[in-house]
Amino acid sequence: MPDAADIALVRAAAHDAGQLALRNFHAKSAWWTKDEGSPVGIADLEADAFLKSALLGPRPDYGWLSEETADTEDRLARRRIWVVDPIDGTRDFIRGRSGWAVSVALVEDGIVTVAALAAPVRDQLFVASHGGGATLNDRPLTVSGLATLAGVRLPIDADSLAARYWPSPWPGEAVEKPNSLALRMAKLAADEADAWLEGRTIAEWDVAAAALILAEAGGTVTDRHGLALAFNKPAPVFHGIAAATPALHGEVLARLDHALRVFAERRARKAAEG
Repeated sequence: MPDAADIALVRAAAHDAGQLALRNFHAKSAWWTKDEGSPVGIADLEADAFLKSALLGPRPDYGWLSEETADTEDRLARRRIWVVDPIDGTRDFIRGRSGWAVSVALVEDGIVTVAALAAPVRDQLFVASHGGGATLNDRPLTVSGLATLAGVRLPIDADSLAARYWPSPWPGEAVEKPNSLALRMAKLAADEADAWLEGRTIAEWDVAAAALILAEAGGTVTDRHGLALAFNKPAPVFHGIAAATPALHGEVLARLDHALRVFAERRARKAAEG
């Protein structure tokens, strides 16, 4: 079990950073676009600075990986590192929507051991520890346990349910899709969805906290190959993720693989034509 002090530290840091970010919510603070095209603003940088002080202050020997801090190789030599996203779902934040959250995770030897996800506009605080379960506002979480695809709930756009890149239409429904990838995964832990999958490249900070929250709620989450997620890698990204209730995970993984093969074939045809 993780250290109780680390659990308390992660919980408080995520909550307080969320409250700090609220000061800029709906405010006309400065925003700009990073080189890769994603938005960033004063709210992100203030939350990042706060988290760095709140987490590294009492744990100066831990490493650091954050979306809003330049990455360094120093973290690779640390057994324990903080993996944070100061504001996950920045586009919803800018639009004045509730689908953003502060994500904080403690990684030890490549495994997330403590996590918190604070979504202050929703009045939600998810907390999890390795082997200690997951909670939402101190209430224990358990995934739905859905065993067949019939009636499956996915946090995706409704028109994607029957997209041509799936082997067949999803026999279920689309539910709310927050901009925050972490909140989409947390919806499974809270029994508000049954499956989530993403084929794009995803940064470790986007899913570190949510992956532990979902796993401790009884869900299954892997990379596109069905392997357990490993963190604090030299290149801190995943090339596809599948998450679901345990009975559905194999089917979700197969559907993700099918879609990725369809996209790869399309790219190959365009390259040959082009």
